[in-house]
Amino acid sequence: MKTLFFIIALLFSATTVSATETKIMIRAKGKDAKFIGSSLGGAHIIVRNKINREILAEGNTTGSTGNTDLIMKTAKTRGVAITDSQTAGFLATIDITEPTLINIEVISPFNNRQAQATVSTELWLIPGKDILGDGIILEIPGFIIDILKPRTHQYIPLNTIKGKPFLFQANIVMMCGCVIDKGGVWNSDEIEVKGILKKDGKYSKDITMSLVSTNLFEGSDWINSPGNYELIWYAYDEKTGNTGVDKVNYVVYE
Repeated sequence: MKTLFFIIALLFSATTVSATETKIMIRAKGKDAKFIGSSLGGAHIIVRNKINREILAEGNTTGSTGNTDLIMKTAKTRGVAITDSQTAGFLATIDITEPTLINIEVISPFNNRQAQATVSTELWLIPGKDILGDGIILEIPGFIIDILKPRTHQYIPLNTIKGKPFLFQANIVMMCGCVIDKGGVWNSDEIEVKGILKKDGKYSKDITMSLVSTNLFEGSDWINSPGNYELIWYAYDEKTGNTGVDKVNYVVYE
C-alpha cells in the first residue's frame, strides 16, 4: 500500500508545475508623437491567452509622456532606450507555467471615445523571462479632435446668425495629448484642417480651418437658411499619414 501511495505522489508531482511570475512592460505611443499616459487618462491594456482568450492582465498606462528631445529630436540608435522610469506604461505581472502565446490589445485614448483606436500584437511569454525597459511599444495613429462650437444638437435661431459669419471651433491634439502649434514640434502649418458641412443630409460646402492659438482651430462661414446641419471636422498630415475626425449635428430654425 505504501508503494502505491508513493507512485501516486510521484505521478502527481510530475504533472503539477508551479506558476512563475513573469513581468512585461507595455506602452502606447502616438504615431509621430510621444507616450500616452496619466495626463490623457491613459491607454487601456488587455493581455489575453491567445488560445483560450483568458484575460491574464488588464489596466491603464500611467506616467509621463516622456522626454521630447529623446523621442522626437534624437537620432535612433539600436539598443538605446527611448523611455525612462517616469515614462508611461503598464507593467503586467502574469503567472504562467509554460511558454504562453499572448495577445496584447491597446485601446487608446481611453477617455476620448470619438478618437479611439485599437491596436494589437502577439508574442510568446516565457516563464520568468521578464520583458522590461522600453518593453512592448504599440503605436497609435491619429489626432484627437473635440468640436467646441457649435455644440452637439444645439438649436440656433436663424435671426441671430443670418448675414454674419458663423464661428466654428475645435481643439486638436496629438494622440499623446501633445500640443499643436505654429512652428512647433507638431507644426500646425503641416496639418490640413477642414470642415465638411452638410445640410439636411446633403453636402453643402467645405470650410477651411486655421490655428488661432495652441491646439485651437477656427473657421467661419455664412449660414442663411434653416435646416438640420452636420459638421464633419478632419485633420490630415500628409507626411505621417495621421488623420482624425469629429462630427457634430446642430439645428438652425426660424
